[in-house]
Amino acid sequence: MHTFSQCSTNMQIYNLVFLCVLHIDIISSCELLGQFDMLSLSRVGDIIIGGIFPVFNREVSHMSTFESKPQRVTCAGYYSLMCILFSRTCEVEINRDSSLLSNISLGYEILDSCASPTITLRAALTLASRSEGKGWTPPCLPTISALIAESGSSQSLVSYFSTCACLSNRARFPTFFRTIPSDYFQAKALAALVRHFGWEWIGAIHSDNDYGRNGVLAFTQEVKKFGVCIAFVGTVLRTYPEDKILRVVEMIKHSNVEVILAFVPEGDFYPLMKEIVKQNVTGFQWIASEAWITATRPSTPEMYQAFGGALGFVVQKMAIPNLNPFLTAISPYKDPNIGASAEKTNGTCTGNETLLNSQDVFFNVSELRVTYNVYKAVYAIAHALHQLVFFCSVCDCLEIDTVFPFLQVTYHLQRVKFMNQFGDYVFFDENGDPPASYDIINWQLENGQVRHVTLGHFASSANGEYRLSIQEERIVWRTGKNVPTSVCSDVCKKGTRKAQMKGKPTCCFDCIPCADGTIANSTGAAECTPCLQEYWSNQRKDECVPKKIEFLTYHEPMGIALTIVSILGAFLSLVTVMVFIHYRETPVIKASNSELSCFLLFSLFLCFLCPLTFIGRPTVWTCMLRHTTFGLTFALCISCILGKTIVVVTAFKVTQPSNKVAIKFGPAQQRVIVCCCTLIQIVICVLWLKLNPPFPDKVFKYNKKIVLECNTGSEVAFYAVLGYIGVLAVISLVLAFLARKLPDNFNEAKLITFSMLIFCAVWITFIPAYVSSPGKFTVAVEIFAILSSAFGLLICMFAPKCYIIFMRPEKNTKKQIMRKNANKKDGLNYEDFYNNQVSSS
Repeated sequence: MHTFSQCSTNMQIYNLVFLCVLHIDIISSCELLGQFDMLSLSRVGDIIIGGIFPVFNREVSHMSTFESKPQRVTCAGYYSLMCILFSRTCEVEINRDSSLLSNISLGYEILDSCASPTITLRAALTLASRSEGKGWTPPCLPTISALIAESGSSQSLVSYFSTCACLSNRARFPTFFRTIPSDYFQAKALAALVRHFGWEWIGAIHSDNDYGRNGVLAFTQEVKKFGVCIAFVGTVLRTYPEDKILRVVEMIKHSNVEVILAFVPEGDFYPLMKEIVKQNVTGFQWIASEAWITATRPSTPEMYQAFGGALGFVVQKMAIPNLNPFLTAISPYKDPNIGASAEKTNGTCTGNETLLNSQDVFFNVSELRVTYNVYKAVYAIAHALHQLVFFCSVCDCLEIDTVFPFLQVTYHLQRVKFMNQFGDYVFFDENGDPPASYDIINWQLENGQVRHVTLGHFASSANGEYRLSIQEERIVWRTGKNVPTSVCSDVCKKGTRKAQMKGKPTCCFDCIPCADGTIANSTGAAECTPCLQEYWSNQRKDECVPKKIEFLTYHEPMGIALTIVSILGAFLSLVTVMVFIHYRETPVIKASNSELSCFLLFSLFLCFLCPLTFIGRPTVWTCMLRHTTFGLTFALCISCILGKTIVVVTAFKVTQPSNKVAIKFGPAQQRVIVCCCTLIQIVICVLWLKLNPPFPDKVFKYNKKIVLECNTGSEVAFYAVLGYIGVLAVISLVLAFLARKLPDNFNEAKLITFSMLIFCAVWITFIPAYVSSPGKFTVAVEIFAILSSAFGLLICMFAPKCYIIFMRPEKNTKKQIMRKNANKKDGLNYEDFYNNQVSSS
């Protein structure tokens, strides 16, 4: 936490003194060879607690020749308030409190550490071996029951100033407690602050010791959970040469971060701060650890130029009642101990001097932070001793002072839990750490002076949760009134997602548009979210919109055109029927088997109307109707053509037309052929509708639309219907092809052949077109195939006859029909065949 409290030093002191005390306590034959001559302040009591404080802030160094004992330690600097509060708490508050250690006086022995790790070690060793030479004879042997210090001791230690997370290791430091939060919690607090303001790309500066390294490591582990990246890490130390400091400054100048964390003690950070101010490196938002945010030396208007607006955490402050009157009443004439420790003055004292009107900062006790931790440490030990003493019999020396007396104190310290007069709960977790509680400090310039303004709080609970409250409107930012942003890449807009840059931290990314069908409806999206099946992304890719519903309607141009063509075909079929009925007595009509022709025209009429069921929104009934109607009408149509083909072929292939072979294919037989062929298709359609009928379905395979179509239900049944029609057409085609060279005037074989060729060509090309057509065009292709094949049959079979009837009526006679083939020597009786056709009609 501070310049002289480094974790490595703490552990070395702790381990060394622990071994020393074990050696002294266990081996009774040990002889104390000497003692350090230390500045001290003491008071006799039934129970003694020790204290090591930086009474003065620096050591006056002496050259050691190692030929004689070291000289007495000499210290200089300011007079610490912590040791005074320590002694006052013991004397004035605890010893006068009847509810705490009743009838037992609490004594103390305070040694000066001079803010030096070496002297701190001397003080710890002195207290560990201090039981001799004092001449005290209280009822119980006054060994040091507990110790309050900055860093390690073998006794049950309560530290007010050591924050290194390494000291929470219970396996290595089983008797260590502290009233200042661990750096582990400070790292959590700093990470919570970074997360609160949305900073994702920050730099870090740490001291080249355990405090800085462990602090930044813990901070990095915390912020990584929130997706924060560390752009660079610089190290500083007060003993670094200038070139190392300059390298850190250049690192800062060439970075693109806006926020920098400095997890550094003030003494290690100050050289870098001076160089930053010297080079006028400004515009950065600094985040401070508690080791320098409230330090006096850097809190100057000169440093404010570069570090103004800095944010950091410090331990909770508290104003201790009646402390100011106690301080102002101090006089070396009344308390010789105070006089023995005070620095000598050049003037002559009269004894009538007073401190009541002193304006020295020493007497400002309204914002005690570290000193308040000392206050809590004294009370924590007092409560533990209270439990220890009154747990057994009062002043039972055998129970209190065993070989390891500090282990019993440790046991009760671990279970201390009370509320002090300020409403704070004092307790320690399983690692000896207190609950974390920090104030948020902001550097602000008021009347030319740097003020450490408190504008927020961070507190943790026993279950690991934390609460961060901050008054953002009161913050003075270095970059102005707005909260600074610190990102490696700008936040991706809506409709785009992050794409990691190769070789860069996770905070550095490109923003690429979302793919079709996916959206990012918030900024900074890591992934695009797929739309639901019935939705599609809009053009901006920030919202899912309903897909367009698509089906072939009567209102669109294609639907209108197909409807008109369908009705036109049906109309032409009806017209042709009426023509045949009107001219039914003419030779052309009679020779073409008028009954089958009328059946054929009726089936074509139905074929032309069939496409109307394919247009419009699919329903259950239209889906079942469209495919079955199509199959039945075309089966009837081809059956009629097959009947006509069989009659023609049979009649002309018989060498003696007068025999009764042709007569067997009269009107009754023709009807049977048509009905039987159609009946097979009816059976197929009935089974289809019964087992797995067509149904309305939604097709989602298209990006921006949902196609409503009729699912065939059974693909086998659908292709069975088509296949059966194809079989009938092929049979008709083959038979007609065999009769292609028969006499023209009576022969419809060529017309049937040509019409079947068209029919087969249409439906053969239909299959690949049907499979490959998208959306509603699949239905359009099927309608087109139906209309094309129907028009092919209508035109090929009936257009020549209508042409003769209307355009060449002179050819519509029996004589004209018989004349053309009269000279053919093929042995056929054409008159008998004509009469047979007439009788069939």
